[in-house]
Amino acid sequence: MSRNPLSPDQILEGDCLTHLRALPSASVDLVFADPPYNLQLRGELHRPDQSKVDAVTNAWDQFDSFAAYDAFTRTWLAEAKRILKPTGTLWVIGSYHNIFRVGTALQDLGFWVLNDIIWRKSNPMPNFRGTRFTNAHETLIWAAGDENATGYTFNYQAMKTLNDDVQMRSDWVLPICNGGERLKGEDGAKLHPTQKPEMLLNRVLLASTNPGDVVLDPFFGSGTTGAAARKLGRHFIGIENEPAYVQAATARISKIKPLDDESLEVVQSAKQQKRIPFGALVESGMLKPGTRLFGPARKVQARVRADGSLKLGAGKESDRAGLTGSIHKMGAAAQGAPSCNGWTFWHIADGETLVPIDDLRQKIRREDA
Repeated sequence: MSRNPLSPDQILEGDCLTHLRALPSASVDLVFADPPYNLQLRGELHRPDQSKVDAVTNAWDQFDSFAAYDAFTRTWLAEAKRILKPTGTLWVIGSYHNIFRVGTALQDLGFWVLNDIIWRKSNPMPNFRGTRFTNAHETLIWAAGDENATGYTFNYQAMKTLNDDVQMRSDWVLPICNGGERLKGEDGAKLHPTQKPEMLLNRVLLASTNPGDVVLDPFFGSGTTGAAARKLGRHFIGIENEPAYVQAATARISKIKPLDDESLEVVQSAKQQKRIPFGALVESGMLKPGTRLFGPARKVQARVRADGSLKLGAGKESDRAGLTGSIHKMGAAAQGAPSCNGWTFWHIADGETLVPIDDLRQKIRREDA
C-alpha cells in the first residue's frame, strides 16, 4: 500500500529528489536540511598515535565535481522552495566545504537570507595534522521564500527567555553529538558520521515553528530532526535513502514521548500576542462598569466606565481626581508620568490581594486560543 507523501510523522525511504517532487506545493511550514558536505577528502586521516580518524567517506557525500554538486543543490533547493508555505522558512547547515556554494544557490533561486548562525562547537575535533586551524564551527543559513515574505514564525521572546532574558545572538555555543545520544551500529562504531545534537534542532524548531507545524528534512540521516519535532509537538516528514539510517531513526523516534501542551507553551512577544482592548473585559462582563481598580499598594484608584475608560478617584493623587481616559493615560496621570502600561499598573481586588488586570487579558487569550 502506498503512503500519502504528506502524512505527518513518517520517513520516506528512497531518493530525496524523487520524494520532494511528489510533495504538494505550499504544504510544509519549515524545511531543515543537512545536505551532503562534499568534503573532498584527500587520503586517510590519522591521530598522533596513528589511529584512524572516522571521517565522512560515504558514497552519499561524494560528487564527481563542483558542477555536479551545484546542480544537485539547486534542484533540491528549488523543490524546497516550491513546497514551503508562503509563511514557511528554510534552514540549511554546512561546513566551509559547501555552505558558500549552498548560499549562492539559494540566493540565486530567490530565497531571502534572514540570518546566518554560527554553531560554535564547545568540544570540536582537533586538527590532528596541525596544518590548519581547528574546524570548530558550522554555519546555518535561515531564509524566507523571498524578500517580500511576511508572517513567518520567529519566537523572539522565547529565544530571549532561553538565553536568560538576553537577546539571543547569531553565534550558538553548543557541544557536538556525543555520549548516549550518539547512535551506534552493531559493530559499536558511530552509526552516522555527521549526527547533529538534539540541542541544536531543539533551538531551531523552538525559534521558527509552532506546535502542530510540519517540518520537512530531506536528508533525514539518524533522525535528529524527527526526534526534536516529536518531543516539541511538531510533525515531521523525513526523506532518507540509506535503509540502515531509516531503521535506526525509526527506532530512535519511537522511544520519544511528546511534551504535554502546557510544557510546549513559550513566552510570546507583544507583537505575537492577539491584541485584546481593555473594553473587551468590560464587554465580556469580566469587569463591570463601576468596578474599582487600584494602583500598586492601593495608593491610587479609579472606576471603570461603560465605554472602557477610567475615571480617577480619590487617593494620594487626589488633585487629579475626576480625570478620565484609557487605562494607560490614567495610569500615567496618576503617577505624573509621561507614559504607563495600564495592564500592569492597574489591579482588581481579590480580598486583600491585588491582581493585575493583565491576568484577565491573558485569560481571554487562552480562551480564544
